[in-house]
Formats: sequence, C-alpha cells, structure tokens
Amino acid sequence: MSSRKPIKVTYSTLGSPDPLLHTYYEEALAAARSALGQTHRMWIDGQWVEAKTTFAKHSPIDTSLVLGHFQEGDATEIDRAVAAARRAAPGWRATPWQERVALLRKVAATISDRLFDIAAVNSLEVGKNRLEALGDVEETADFIRTYCDVMEQHNGFVTELRAENEAFRNRSVLKPYGVWGVISPFNFPVALSGGPTAAALLAGNTVVLKPAEDTPYSPTLLLHCFIDAGIPPGVVNLVTGQKETGRALVEHPDVEGITFTGSYAVGMEIYARCARRLRPVITEMGGKNPAIVGRTADLELAAQGIVRAAFGLTGQKCSACSRVYVHASLQEPLLERMVALAEQIRVGDPTQLEHWIGPVINRRAYENYQRFCADLAACGRLLTGGRTLDPRGYYVAPTIVADLPENHALWRQELFLPIVVVAGFEEFEEALRRANAVEFGLTAGCYTRDREEAQRFFAEVEAGVLYLNRATSATTGAWPGYQPFGGWKGSSNTHRGAGGPYYLQQYLREQSQTLVRHPGDGLGDL
Repeated sequence: MSSRKPIKVTYSTLGSPDPLLHTYYEEALAAARSALGQTHRMWIDGQWVEAKTTFAKHSPIDTSLVLGHFQEGDATEIDRAVAAARRAAPGWRATPWQERVALLRKVAATISDRLFDIAAVNSLEVGKNRLEALGDVEETADFIRTYCDVMEQHNGFVTELRAENEAFRNRSVLKPYGVWGVISPFNFPVALSGGPTAAALLAGNTVVLKPAEDTPYSPTLLLHCFIDAGIPPGVVNLVTGQKETGRALVEHPDVEGITFTGSYAVGMEIYARCARRLRPVITEMGGKNPAIVGRTADLELAAQGIVRAAFGLTGQKCSACSRVYVHASLQEPLLERMVALAEQIRVGDPTQLEHWIGPVINRRAYENYQRFCADLAACGRLLTGGRTLDPRGYYVAPTIVADLPENHALWRQELFLPIVVVAGFEEFEEALRRANAVEFGLTAGCYTRDREEAQRFFAEVEAGVLYLNRATSATTGAWPGYQPFGGWKGSSNTHRGAGGPYYLQQYLREQSQTLVRHPGDGLGDL
C-alpha cells in the first residue's frame, strides 16, 4: 500500500486545501516520465500477451513525446480473450455475490491507493490538468463502491414474491448474461473503463475491455488494479488496438452484452448490430448541452458556471456546455463577463499547475476546431478564441460565438471542442423550446431566481442530468452516488444513469423461480 496520505478530489470541488496533493502529483509525474517509451502488453486469461504488431502512443501535450508502445490486437486476440472469459464465466457466476463485492471493494481501494500514479499518466495521455486527472481516477473507485452498495442493498437481487399457498415458494432472481464487452472512450479512460467493467463483474459477468485507441495506457494501469486485487484469470481481459479491434468485439458471437461510450454514429451502429441478435447494449453517445440564463439570474454565478462547463477538459466532455440561451436584457453583460473569464484561462502543458486546460486529443480534433471556427466566424460574431496556440501540441483557444443564425448546423452538432455559442431570448418559453430542439438529451443547466422558471426547467427540459444555479459547472460534474449520469433521446438507449441506483441492474436478466413442495420430496428450502 502507498504511504501517501489519502486525498480526495471530486468534480464538485476540483480542488483540495491540502498542499500534499501537488507534492504527490509531482512525484508521480516524475516517475511516469521516467517510465515513458516502454512496451505494454494485453491481459488475456491471466497472462500478459503480445500481438503481432504494436503501435506508438504519442502525447497530445507534446507530439514528439512517445508515452509507450501498445499491442495492436485484432480479431485473433479478441477471440482468445472472449474464449478465456467464456471459460471463466461459470466459476465467476457461481461465486457468491458477497465474495464478488468484497473483491471489487479491494479493487476500489487499490485504485484509490494508486490515485496519483494513474492520474499522472492520465494527464500525459489525455491532456487533463492534475485535478481533472485525479477526479477521473477517484471517480472510478467511487463507481465501484456505489455499485457494491447497490448490490448489498438489494441482497444480490434475490426477491421473495407472493405464494399461492404454503406449498409454493416464488422468487425473482437477477442473473448475469455471460461474457460482456466494454468499449471505453478517450476522455475518461479510467472511469469509463472501470465503472462499466466493475458493474458487469459485480453482476457475475466476465469482461473483455477494449479501450480507445488514443488512450490505452491509463486502462492498462487500471487493469493492474483488478489483477493485484485478486480478480481470477479470465474474469477480466484487456485487448488494445484500433477501431477494427472494437468491431471484432461487437461482432463476436460469444459476447452476450456490450457497453459502449462514444459517438452517436458508432453507438447507433453497435446498437443496431446487437439488436439483430437481441443482445443487451448500453450506450452513452454524447450531448449538445444547453444552459439557460433567466432574467433574474446571478450574472457572475452564471458566467462562472458556463465557462467552467464549456471549457473544462478543453470542451471534450459529452456533458460540456456548448449552447447558451440568455434573456435579452442580460445577453451583452453575460457575454462580456464570459469573454473576460475565458481570456483569463491559461492554456498549455496541463501537468504544470498554472495551466487550467491542455490540448485536444489528436490531430483530427485539432483540424476540426480550425474548420468549425472558420465557419462560425463567417456566420456569427466570434468574440474570443478561434485560433490555435503552442504548435508543440494540439493546443487551441477557448472560443465564444454570438449572433449565429438559429438554423445553423452547429447549434445541433456535437463538437467536442472548447466552443460555446450564445443567443438571446425574450420569453422563457423560447429558451425551453430551443434547449429541447436537438436529438441529444444528456445534461442541461439553468440560472434563475424565479421560482416558476426553476420549476419549468426541471419539469420540461428533456435531458437526463439537470443542474440549477450551480457555480462549479453549468452542465458537467456528476459524481457516483450523488448525480446519476445518463442521457435521454439520442444520448443513451437505456436512460439509466451511471453511478445511480438503477445502473447495475442493466447487467442482469430476470429469472422467475417457482418451487412446489410435496411431502417427503427431500428438496428442503432450495
């Protein structure tokens, strides 16, 4: 175990009064930098294995920096991993749920113990500042703890039901499916690998995890936590690779369920493929998240919350605020304050304490930013940003745009970049209409001191996660056990939030069991 003092960072605080946080992070960062360039292997059936080829992972902070070399897993490795998971499934399914909970609690403790070591790599790999990176790792541990709590609260999901008479014993039992595939995204490579994996395991499934091709390093460190906590061979497997690797996992005939976090286009493709075989699939596919600023709003509170939500993690959160509707009487004052706050943001190497945001993840995102900003400048009023920065990495400036026509496509398209568009409204009804006029429904925020507006916001906005008058962030920052995180409409197919009381059950299927007792049958109380 680490000798470090326990320190907790959440997305609600994104800070700690303890100066040891920075000491520990700097120590871990130095250690991470000293280990760069190594070759990392995949974990299949309790062994570290290699593929025929590897690929190099470069840091978006400095594209000349090689973080490591990772295995280019393909359909062959997916087949091996699925076969291992299938062999391990009967034994893991038969493991009492109390033992599974105890093992997963050990995993959570191991993750918390290695918080700074994993977070340092997370910063180098994703481009997160130290507090965002620490939050990603600690959120993973809290996802696991939350799902363990749910399993215990429901007594392993065995529920006694009404009986016809004393001879009958009826009950509902939730059981695992078998082999579950998890495909995780680049922006939260630890939490969105570890959370679904742990939920599937707690439910009694075995897992094959395929992380995003941009971020294989952090999930590899996460797998060490599962292994070192004592998860048996074959129960959890890691295969790294490109998009074809994920496709092989989805299409494998022995994979009985999939969790995918990523783009709407890919998520819907996976959803359609799974539907053809009636397999369960859990998708989280992004958002186009609005903030509404009513005429009675606290202007400083709103500006602060919107800027944090729009530009945190360089806008690369599916919950990022990308649209703002503000009462016309406050539009120019809000824009003025938002611009001032945005221009105070220091962009650069996020491992340095003075930089709040780092780069975007890759060249494709970097080029998309330039293309979108050129379009926005031509069609609207670009108030700040719209330019690239330090050429050593994929650095771009936080961007605020006004006066964009309502029918412009970028009001509806998810950008996944530090760009926010602002428009005025006269009536709150109009703001609600525009907030709902997109295919996504993940998060939304509102700032108002008007009771009726607040009630209408909660009653009428079509999104899975709502925040009212939140200073830390208008639309981002859910935490397991506090705010379930899941979307409506095109943001999710299940509408059950991760980290909430109904998420774990998605990895289980119901079986009704009826026992009729007869004198002398010797069955006892099965």
